Amino acid sequence: MSNTQQQLRTVNVTRYVMPLREGGSMPAIAEADDGFLYVLKFRGAGQGSKALIAELIGGEIARALGLHIPEIVFATLDEAFGRTEGDEEIQDLLKASVGLNLGLHYLSGSITFDPAVTTLDEKLASQIVWLDSLLLNVDRTARNTNMLWWNKELWLIDHGAALYFHHSWQNWEEKATQPFAKIKDHVLLPSASKLHEIDAGYRAILTKERINNIVSLIPDVWLSGNTPFATADEHRQAYARFLETRVAYSETFVKDAEHAREALV
Repeated sequence: MSNTQQQLRTVNVTRYVMPLREGGSMPAIAEADDGFLYVLKFRGAGQGSKALIAELIGGEIARALGLHIPEIVFATLDEAFGRTEGDEEIQDLLKASVGLNLGLHYLSGSITFDPAVTTLDEKLASQIVWLDSLLLNVDRTARNTNMLWWNKELWLIDHGAALYFHHSWQNWEEKATQPFAKIKDHVLLPSASKLHEIDAGYRAILTKERINNIVSLIPDVWLSGNTPFATADEHRQAYARFLETRVAYSETFVKDAEHAREALV
């Protein structure tokens, strides 16, 4: 895979189609000026821009690892957008989200992955468990798998709850070297028998250059506000250092996941 700098497209939101009332973030299906529908994640929602950063980093790392992720775009919301929205809660959300938000291509006709119906092959399950251990993603459980079947392939969605340390940035360097305790709740852990086999390949893909290319995509406006960092560049580099350290210590989270799996099977 090439390490050339990737860019995300920017679209302008033209129509609010319908809310997706899931969790506290209130994403929505919206149409953009390119004619496509997107699942729109709002900067003005509960977790603010940090959820968008986690979505962006998590999705683009998953894509770099060869997993299926809907196209991620920057989605601009105009000041006039939503003035005619009748729902007061939605109108407040739209007003708070004027400017740059994030959208994922809407997979029309997709079906939620159900672990009671389908068992994934061990390699793919291991790839996803490795990814979520890297990202500290707490939100891929049997209750909420955040995976979809679309065009006979498995697609990963919704990484906004990953990288949860960045809500405070407390002891983040230490957290980068630690195992991921919540992996025991991962919906795919029972099938993830090839973690050790895929570890070396994934470490080779996630080079320092590739990680820096991904974190460089984070817009300055998402890095302002309540932050312990003096500049947006310093803030980005903290994400990069966390991920680089996490990759370097992947053996720690792989062994922990293997032990958690042994306890299940």
